[in-house]
Amino acid sequence: MPFVKDILNHRSLSIVGLEKNTGKTVCLNYILGRMHQLGVHVGVTSIGVDGEQVDAVFATAKPEIVLYEGTHFVTSERHYLSRQLMSDIVAVDEKRTSLGRLVTAEVLVRGKVLLSGAATTRLLRSQIAQLQSLGAQVAVVDGALSRLSLASPTVTDAMILATGAAVSVSLQQLVGRTRFVHSLICLDEVDTSLRARLTGIESGLWAVDGDGQPHDLGITSAFLIGRAEGNIMRYGTTFFASGAVSDRLLRLLSAQARGITLIMRDFTKFFASPETLTEFRRRSGRLMVLQRSRLIAVTFNPTSPQGFTLDSRIACDALAEALQTPVYDVMRIADGDILD
Repeated sequence: MPFVKDILNHRSLSIVGLEKNTGKTVCLNYILGRMHQLGVHVGVTSIGVDGEQVDAVFATAKPEIVLYEGTHFVTSERHYLSRQLMSDIVAVDEKRTSLGRLVTAEVLVRGKVLLSGAATTRLLRSQIAQLQSLGAQVAVVDGALSRLSLASPTVTDAMILATGAAVSVSLQQLVGRTRFVHSLICLDEVDTSLRARLTGIESGLWAVDGDGQPHDLGITSAFLIGRAEGNIMRYGTTFFASGAVSDRLLRLLSAQARGITLIMRDFTKFFASPETLTEFRRRSGRLMVLQRSRLIAVTFNPTSPQGFTLDSRIACDALAEALQTPVYDVMRIADGDILD
């Protein structure tokens, strides 16, 4: 897959699935195998639990995670004890998770492991830093269902988006949902000077005037917009939401005026529906981000956990046309290329 070379331009990478069973683990194994071939020192961890033999929801077989000699990894105490590889413990974090303390180790002899890492993005950032301090040229984070937060540019430098028939066996619905998330990932960034002014703001809704200066509106929640003191449009039609962007916030801003520009930290802060966003844009609204996530690739798994299979070529072509980016059938390519 051509995107493997692009990974080498980044220090950290997240693999995020739109649903379970979209081929994240297959993609991870492919990347780890290729990095091993290229002699790249990799560190790997997970947010959630990944690498189990049987899917906990559908009771279907799942690919296990294979790690190679020299790889550093982080997993919970419980899953470290059940590993099927030889390794040397480097560190044990005293902070406890539901599965015990987090163990950092180096693989001595190739084998399989269950990964269960940080439960919060703050802890995940510290684990990535630790892996990099141990010499990892690339730290790879395997995602978990509905944990798009790990793909924030404040956590990892780049991301891979995994989609597939598990999202929907209707090609139209699959393309629509993937296109929606892809459009958020690819939102335009503000300029560097405005980013510098807004990055340190930690709470509330702020107005941005024509000179790019932020003004605190004293609005800590979308529920308070209607009771804000003074006209919130007095500084113009550009706003910065320091927290989550919800349906309510978009609707209330749209009701104030046409042509609203709303800036959020990054795409992982967006929690509104596609329908609300469409209406916002119909009123000439524009979404922007302080920092855009660097999308390395979109991968596709044609088979759903219920056993339905989409035509890979037709689906990949439809997704590529909708996204205007190459889409790779990770199952087909990995079958031919990944190391045994």
